[in-house]
Amino acid sequence: MSDPFCFPLFRLHKGASRHIEYAERSFFMLAEKGKRVKVHYTGTLTDGTVFDSSRDREPLEFVLGAGQMIPGFDKGVEGMKVGEEKSLRLSPEDAYGERNDNLLFRVSSEALPEGYTPQEGDMLQVTTDKGFPMRVTVAEIAEEYLMLDGNHQLAGQELLFTVELVEVNENQ
Repeated sequence: MSDPFCFPLFRLHKGASRHIEYAERSFFMLAEKGKRVKVHYTGTLTDGTVFDSSRDREPLEFVLGAGQMIPGFDKGVEGMKVGEEKSLRLSPEDAYGERNDNLLFRVSSEALPEGYTPQEGDMLQVTTDKGFPMRVTVAEIAEEYLMLDGNHQLAGQELLFTVELVEVNENQ
């Protein structure tokens, strides 16, 4: 028996009901650990400076809780519904951590590649004593040495994000 107050406004073509069912299921899905999600986001500093945004490109896709994102971002997206928009305020501990002075180190100017003239703010990749690659920023230039900073550029800062959950996929 059909509901007298529910009637079709249009006819579905063959297979369309399957697409509508998927769209409805996707719309009501929650972002949960282990699920692949897509989000649009804009990240700003507390002074309003935008440091990154996905609004002009494809949404960011990641597996929630897999350690692919900074911890506070993961926590903030968890439990969102598709279409929901949320504001996140992350402390340094939930973002890129506090600045660590142990990640500042001097390198002799003689160790620089021939023809390279460093400028403050240059991003370089160096190899650690244990053979691992590490991204650093030229923090200071002196006559006989460079001061390199291995901290993330956003370390020690409170970060603000506006996040919109675009899609949840149960399959990783």
